[in-house]
This record gives sequence, structure tokens and C-alpha cells, in this order.
Amino acid sequence: MSARAWSLFALSSVIWGVPYLFIKIAVDAGITPAFVAWSRVALAAVLLLPLAVHRGVLRDLRGRAGAILGYAACEVAVPFVLVGMGEQYITSSLTAILIATMPLMVALLSLRLVPGERLTGLRVLGLVVGLAGVVALLGVDIAGRARELPGAGMILVATLCYAIAPIIVARRLADLDPLGPVTASLLVAAVALLPAAVATFPDRMPPLAALWAIAILGVICTAAGLLVFFRLITEAGASRASVITYVNPLVAVIVGFVALGEHLSAVSALGLLLILVGSWLSTGGAHP
Repeated sequence: MSARAWSLFALSSVIWGVPYLFIKIAVDAGITPAFVAWSRVALAAVLLLPLAVHRGVLRDLRGRAGAILGYAACEVAVPFVLVGMGEQYITSSLTAILIATMPLMVALLSLRLVPGERLTGLRVLGLVVGLAGVVALLGVDIAGRARELPGAGMILVATLCYAIAPIIVARRLADLDPLGPVTASLLVAAVALLPAAVATFPDRMPPLAALWAIAILGVICTAAGLLVFFRLITEAGASRASVITYVNPLVAVIVGFVALGEHLSAVSALGLLLILVGSWLSTGGAHP
């Protein structure tokens, strides 16, 4: 990868390693996942729309409606709500670990959806190792806490959505200025989530910490995060871009421990290690 790609990789890893903390703060304060998702999406859209109009990048989206709708659903609307719902049951650290399975899902989906992708012995080994990590988490660690299983399931569905999104970008949107597709997707998601946000509007003023959490989610983790990640996809490809999930869970675990006092069990740590190794191998084993 180029120096520019590595810089984007590092920035994405940090930006998308911290949202689980702020989502946890917001939902634990009593704000519904749908309202948290809509708030961050609407804020990001308001910030990016004037810039997109000024630069004229929305005109380039003609004929890309299907790709924009798919990207909005898979990268924003559906997973943002599901992650918030899942974090009502599990910790932010465990959420990040489960989302680390994204490269495994991208590798599987790419075999079917990306021309030229093929299944090698190394990739098969990676998928098996990564699956063992998921089994360790769900079948050993979380299985003893049945209440957490629905949350883990929601996070895995959200992760599948995240895995589809970069493939859509790589196949249909990679030739565009990322500001256009990102802004359009945020607008579509904001409109789609508006009814749920209205129905779950808080009946009292949320705590200041929750308001700050939503602001950071909107400005940094959504507006800036999507632009940086989109650019990373166009610079390095979908599979390599998905490898930011090697670093995201490590950032999330550290932040969760420092800010929320979350602890990682030995089984969860083993599951994380297996998932990261499996992800690395399943994407070709060539990326540090």
C-alpha cells in the first residue's frame, strides 16, 4: 500500500475504534438506538451537504441510485441501529471484537461478488481460524450469559452489512469523489430513520455526556469517518480497507477499559486473537 493509504488506514482505525464507547454512553443514558443512529446521521448530513453542493459532487451520482441506496442501507442505516441495539446487551469492547469478523465476511462475499477473487488454502485456513474465534466468543464466553446472545446476534448482522458496503463501493462508486456518495447516503439514511427517531424522541433532556457522545458520533465517527474510509477503499481496495478491523477492536478494548472500566475475559481475548489471525489469513496474509 502507498504512504497515503497507510495514513488513511491509521486514521480510520482510530476514528472507528472509538464509536462503540460513545454509542454505549448514549444508550446507557436511556436514548434509544434508533434516535442515536438518526441523530449522528442527520448531524453528519447537515455538515457535509453544503460542502457537497459547493463542490458540485452530487451531480456525478446520476445513474447510481441503486448503489447509493445499497450503500446507505449497508454502511449506515441498518448497522447503526443494530449496533446501538446490541450494545444494550453487551459491552462496547465485545461489540468491537464481533465487528472484527468483518474481513472474514468480506473474504467470503468477495468470492461470489468480486471478479478475480479465488479461494486458496491460506484463505480457507483463515476462515476456519476466524470461525473458531467466533465460536469461542458465542459458544463458550457469551453462552454462559444468555441475556447477551441477542445483542451478539445483532452485532453480527450489522457486521454482515458492513462487509457488503465496501464491495458496493469497489464495484460501483470507487471512481467518484467520496464526498458525493457519502453525503447522498447520509441523506437517504436520515430520511429512512426519521420515522423511528420521531417515534422514540426522548421525553426528557438527555444528560450532557450523552449529548456530547452524539455530537462526536456525528462529526468525527460518521462525517469524517465515512469520508476517510471511503477514500481508503478507493486507495487500497475493499479487502485491504476492511483490515482496519485488525486495529479497531484493540482501540475499542483499551478505550472501554479506561473510560468505562470494562474487562476482557480470557476467552474473549482468545476469540479476538483467533478472529484477527483468521481475518489476516483470509484476506491473503499479505497485510501487516
